[in-house]
Amino acid sequence: MNTFLENQNWRYATKKFDATKKISNEDLEFLKEAIRLSSSSYGLQPYKVFIIENPEIRAKIQPVAWGQSQIVEASHLLVFANVTSLSDEDIDGYVENIAATRDLPLDAVTGYGNLMKANLLGLPADAKNIWSAKQVYLAMGNLLNAAAEKQIDVTPMEGFLPEKVNEILGFDALGLNTTLIATVGYRHTEDATQHYKKVRKSNEELFITL
Repeated sequence: MNTFLENQNWRYATKKFDATKKISNEDLEFLKEAIRLSSSSYGLQPYKVFIIENPEIRAKIQPVAWGQSQIVEASHLLVFANVTSLSDEDIDGYVENIAATRDLPLDAVTGYGNLMKANLLGLPADAKNIWSAKQVYLAMGNLLNAAAEKQIDVTPMEGFLPEKVNEILGFDALGLNTTLIATVGYRHTEDATQHYKKVRKSNEELFITL
């Protein structure tokens, strides 16, 4: 079997982490780079990723994340927060980055910036928020795949109260909203879930060729 598919069969949403096992700095940098290289609409990456190592902060988050033990037991806690209202400044900064990275005059990419502004800035506030939140899921996908390659466990979570996590981390003042949480580390030998067969739809049920 292809190694990528083997890794996908190996990974699962870990329910109990081994708190004694920590991710190395080298592997953490690998995961960060995988997230950084994720695709996003227009390449804008309208989100921030907070790596929560502080045990006191994690202890505050656990009760508003349904008390899930992974929050405090995993090696690292990653909080993905989307930009709630994309602005002219966000797009201008991205366009300037394109010009600098590709050694282009700014006016060569101004049109692309204007296209993004025309398509995005006029959206209602809730639509902007939904659009940017969707981009976070692409980054999470890259994290899951990269971690599986390193045999590092990740549990993606939607089971938390976003407004409470926002309050704990001061996101409202930063124009951010908690979209997803990921606990990252190594499965505990006592986690029975790792032995469950993976349940997915069959090809016949999932795929339709037209």
